[in-house]
Amino acid sequence: MNLDELISEYAGIEGRLSDPSVHADQALARRLGKRYAELRPIVETHRELASTEGDLATARELAGEDEAFAAEAADLDKRRDELEERLRRLLVPRDPNDSKDVILEVKAGEGGEESALFAGDLLRMYLRYAERVGWKTEVLDSHPSDLGGYKDVTVAVKAKKGAQDWGAAGRSHGGETEGVWTRLKYEGGVHRVQRVPATESQGRIHTSAVGVLVSPEAEDVDVQVDPNDLRIDVYRSSGPGGQSVNTTDSAVRITHLPTGVVVSCQNEKSQLQNKEQALRILRSRLLAMAQEEADAAAAAERKSQVRTVDRSERVRTYNYPENRISDHRVGYKAYNLDQVLDGDLHNVTQALVDADMERRLAEAQKS
Repeated sequence: MNLDELISEYAGIEGRLSDPSVHADQALARRLGKRYAELRPIVETHRELASTEGDLATARELAGEDEAFAAEAADLDKRRDELEERLRRLLVPRDPNDSKDVILEVKAGEGGEESALFAGDLLRMYLRYAERVGWKTEVLDSHPSDLGGYKDVTVAVKAKKGAQDWGAAGRSHGGETEGVWTRLKYEGGVHRVQRVPATESQGRIHTSAVGVLVSPEAEDVDVQVDPNDLRIDVYRSSGPGGQSVNTTDSAVRITHLPTGVVVSCQNEKSQLQNKEQALRILRSRLLAMAQEEADAAAAAERKSQVRTVDRSERVRTYNYPENRISDHRVGYKAYNLDQVLDGDLHNVTQALVDADMERRLAEAQKS
């Protein structure tokens, strides 16, 4: 769509949202509200640009009579350039999932118990980061290791309306409010750690790896799951003891027969709650699979262009002896690993957001 069409769409949605009958259909109202929020920064920036251009023309006309207007014209000229650049970025096609929440899974990999311990460290990093920016987190499923790490853990991360504010430099689209997916979608992949494990008695540095999978949380309108396509098994929960754990068949395993995707959940006390959580994870995985299939069908040229932010590759190294964090996709390197692990992840994610924006700007110029 061009700018005029987007402005027209915004006005149309604004009119529909003022109709009380629209709000009788909550799904429709939510969908319209989300699209309205996506278009608002474009329309507001366009309006401010038009106003600035009008003020600039006036200031230039009066600059010969008063030096104050000449100085004002210079400021307005600079502001116009800033608004034009912001509008250019806003008009770049967005990732359709940018406003979505996410399901984040952390799985221990190579390295045994040390990998499980680092999985726990990554989980804490993401939980602290979410806390810093005002997101809500919910652990859906987890399998602790013997020494307090995690064999695997699944967390839902949700944005609270109006919670996060990245500031002018931290918004990938020049001013709009971001969803969780915008920041966390690049976390998927293999995360490598280099450190002396707690289990190492001779002080040797070991290298181990943890896998992270990030999926946009699917809504019912995104993925329709036919109950006839599901095989649901129940079993007894494993892990630390306690009421309802190891005593009842409360854990649930769901197999999606057409795709073979298997999801299990045992964190909640009741079988019904575990089934609901497992279905949330399943819908998100099916949505991610559908998008991966669509991406795989894209042209080879485009796939080579996005390689620097390919979430399937090994993505990051955490080097404890040097207090260094390195992201291999964009060449990011910093020596504040302790702060990053405490949740100060903004600069790392911003480097990836910026790289992706530059790629999409380049693609937009070619088209």
